[in-house]
Amino acid sequence: MTLLIKHIKEGEPVASITLGPYRIETLIAEEEELTMTAYRVTIVPGQWTTTSYHKNAEEIYYVLEGHGQARVDGSDCRIAKGDFLRLPPGTRHAFLAEGGPLVLLDIHSPGSRPGKDVFFEGQPPPGFWGTNT
Repeated sequence: MTLLIKHIKEGEPVASITLGPYRIETLIAEEEELTMTAYRVTIVPGQWTTTSYHKNAEEIYYVLEGHGQARVDGSDCRIAKGDFLRLPPGTRHAFLAEGGPLVLLDIHSPGSRPGKDVFFEGQPPPGFWGTNT
């Protein structure tokens, strides 16, 4: 496989899906994946996302827009534009957008996709094909 340099400009269309309270825009397509995945995730305001975790992937979130709360292993913290979260494998996490959408850059290493190394406490969000625990 040839390493692909990728540049997506603001406003350029990318593949996206809506799964429950998430709109997930894929920044690295599955066929381009080497060792990581990257998404722009938008969470609608007013409801907590389902708590999820990854058995293999380390996950990095960077808040691009909005503010709200992150629940990380049962502890809540405020998050806002410019904040950074690093979550080791196994870290349970959920988000609440407040006042408007919460937009996050979401990177996994190794790569994780809906249906690949995504686990939920309770029922997965509608349309998500991860595994519930």
